[in-house]
Amino acid sequence: MSCVLFTEHLTQDGKKIIEICLNAEKSLNALTLDMINLIQPKLDAYKTDDSVVAILLDGTGEKAFCAGGDVVSLYKSMTGGGDADFPEQFFTSEYLLDYTIHTYPKPIICWGSGIVMGGGMGLLSGCSHRIVTETTHMAMPEVTIGLYPDVGGTWFLHRTPGRTGLFLGLTGNRMNATDALFLNLADRFLKTSQRADVLDRLTQETWEGDLNAVVSRVLRDLEDDAWDTRQSMESPVRTHFDLIQDITDQDTVEEIIETLLAVETDDKWMQRAQKAISHGSPLAIHMIYKQFQKTLHMSLKEVFESELVLSVQCCRHREFPEGVRALLVDKDGKPNWTFSSVSDVDPAFLSELFVSPWDTNPLAEM
Repeated sequence: MSCVLFTEHLTQDGKKIIEICLNAEKSLNALTLDMINLIQPKLDAYKTDDSVVAILLDGTGEKAFCAGGDVVSLYKSMTGGGDADFPEQFFTSEYLLDYTIHTYPKPIICWGSGIVMGGGMGLLSGCSHRIVTETTHMAMPEVTIGLYPDVGGTWFLHRTPGRTGLFLGLTGNRMNATDALFLNLADRFLKTSQRADVLDRLTQETWEGDLNAVVSRVLRDLEDDAWDTRQSMESPVRTHFDLIQDITDQDTVEEIIETLLAVETDDKWMQRAQKAISHGSPLAIHMIYKQFQKTLHMSLKEVFESELVLSVQCCRHREFPEGVRALLVDKDGKPNWTFSSVSDVDPAFLSELFVSPWDTNPLAEM
């Protein structure tokens, strides 16, 4: 069985909606290089196929749309058990796919139900119509494995209200559907029971004129039926917005961390943020903060080029593989970080991670 399923759904006026389904339920549809290499040429072909009016991107099963990238294969390549060139191949292909989705000329509807993390966020964030449900759990938890929010994370986290994106990048805190809507990381709230309704309604439409408007009309109507469910859900990010602003209103990342850890609270959402920042990689905390500052005024293409540099450099040092080992391979939860605290991080070492290893970035012609 293929790791990606492509299904054509005929509309009543003879057009096609292509469903692209990540098909790796056991791994929570973690995004692999094989998946990327199957999806990219199909999307390229659909651009100029006049019979194709829209793409529906989803994943097999109920638990996850996509729980992240294939860090296990990355770990093997970083620790001598695989192709040393794999990280560059993987990240270059992944970011090209993400960029393609962001800039696609036709509607791409993403069913972002269940777990949506890391590489899954990269896929969803570029889609023209991003659907979340009552089971959606989003996060960019890279700080826990010695990495940073990539896959365009330093693009879409910049575009959230206030400094919520910086806070979520530093802490990796989870977001629910109402958080995602508040943060402009999603567009529509539907119930999981409406999954089949989306395709049914889209195939019944007449696809003329503005294709995005056709999709929006369908989803708007379906969203009305989910209003009561949405209203019953709270948004922890919105609830804590003012506190997040206070915490991040500091001059250095060290001061942000100090302020966060000084908050006395019984609130579980804030306690999770404090725990993550206490146990996360001190080097990653600095990387996240520096990358956030560096990319503030960059274009989307420049962000992906910048992320490719940082991601490939991370694969050439011990922090990232050590984080993956502790959390996902040995699962001992005891990473031996390169630096023991945020204040101990060597600025020169940090700066080296942002130096391009190439004369010409592999994404330069993107």
